Amino acid sequence: MRMTMLMSAVRWGLGALAAGVMTSAQAGESRCLAATAPSKSALLSAASRPPSPQPQALPVMHIEGTLPHQGIYDISYAARRDFGYMRDLALAWRMAGDAASLSRLAVYLDDWIKTYRLSFNPIDETSFDGLIDAYRMTRNDLPEATRERARRFLNDLTTGYLQRMQAHQQDKRGTWNNNWQSHRVKLVTMGAAALDDPRLMAAAQEAFVRQLNANVRADGEVLDFSQRDALHYVVYDLEPLARAVLAARAQGHDWLDLKGRDGQSLRTALAWLKPYADGVKTHEEFARTTVRFDIERRQAGVAGFDGLWPPKTASALYWSASLLDAGYLETARKLNATPPRWLWAACW
Repeated sequence: MRMTMLMSAVRWGLGALAAGVMTSAQAGESRCLAATAPSKSALLSAASRPPSPQPQALPVMHIEGTLPHQGIYDISYAARRDFGYMRDLALAWRMAGDAASLSRLAVYLDDWIKTYRLSFNPIDETSFDGLIDAYRMTRNDLPEATRERARRFLNDLTTGYLQRMQAHQQDKRGTWNNNWQSHRVKLVTMGAAALDDPRLMAAAQEAFVRQLNANVRADGEVLDFSQRDALHYVVYDLEPLARAVLAARAQGHDWLDLKGRDGQSLRTALAWLKPYADGVKTHEEFARTTVRFDIERRQAGVAGFDGLWPPKTASALYWSASLLDAGYLETARKLNATPPRWLWAACW
């Protein structure tokens, strides 16, 4: 049945292409990143390699707070790879003009949106950024039914998270102030941008500033560092905030220097981390963590939960920041000579 749907969608996409739905950039052309864009062959190669022969849509995903092989961790981890693949399909359409990729994306969007039930757990759902990017890049080219279905889903996601954040403004529990909240801010800002909704974007900006107030000190140190004693969690806290700032930028807003009550901003947080990213300072990870789960992961042999922090894990963060200020480019290139492919989605 799914194969029939896929072939039907492919035929629709080819017809749309013939009707004149074409991309506005060529692969290999640098649009916004100070790097060479992925080649057409690289984009088509990524689009030709799905994580699984069919979409892996699930009604529920759960990874947060569990270890590999516990509960539904493994199946959830595998399924969420679909979201990055959706972004790859959108890039293949936008940057390489591949109609089959657009058609395949419609199948993936339909399958996931019809199957999945939002949990509003931001750690389990943070990977939906791939789906959001894919919709935003292709919304004008998708079949009308798919476009409307996806729009309703993203509206439910964005408003649902905002309502929960509003209800918990006075909640002092960690998950409403730590990296969890940063991932909520990312999802609502990306959702608002994809929906092109000024009202939702204004609410997202308020949430962003509240997170600066709750999570970032005046010197740029984030709350998660004091709790976890790990730069891993500094990056995990700042990456979603950087993604939120990029989404807001696409709507004409500049949040890089947006300040909290003590003058803190994403820029000050990036400056705090920069000596570690540049290798001037080093840090022994999780040595004094206050979170039991960190110790359990170390004991289970999960990579990255002991030893010195590897600066290269901040490469995506500083490449993202380089889109906001070219001053971060030197650090980004030092960490990785090329940006992650998914970041090209921010150019559209």
